[in-house]
Amino acid sequence: MRFLELKVPPLVVTLLAAGMAWYAARMTPALGFVLPYGDVIAVSFFVAGIGVAASGAAEFRQARTTLDPLSPEKSSALVVSGVYRWTRNPIYVGMLLTLLCWATYLANLMSFVFLPAFVIYMDHFQIAPEERALASRFGQEFAAYRSKVRRWI
Repeated sequence: MRFLELKVPPLVVTLLAAGMAWYAARMTPALGFVLPYGDVIAVSFFVAGIGVAASGAAEFRQARTTLDPLSPEKSSALVVSGVYRWTRNPIYVGMLLTLLCWATYLANLMSFVFLPAFVIYMDHFQIAPEERALASRFGQEFAAYRSKVRRWI
């Protein structure tokens, strides 16, 4: 299924996962639950997600390298500073946190099914091809970075 690699923009994948989570929650009301302070928890995940993703994007802009997730071969710099010291994919971590926000807000067990599905899709069709491109472009420098910093968190 390599034909899906680097084809669907991660934001579209995130929106599709959010839509499917909403639909699943609507179709399975019996799996709904009440979460005390659920709105506060959801907002916390949202703020964290936006913050992490924005930090990652800011580091890319500061390094003057591409933010285009469909063309990692155009990277002009390997970014290893800021939030990239803790995760190799802060923008995707931010997207995952916003999906966690949404699932928490929906308060339905079926909504949470799409979180691991998002991670699996992103790992296979987005991150793995990005990492192959970065390994090809930055060689040992990327290998050293990859050995020190986790893919997600």
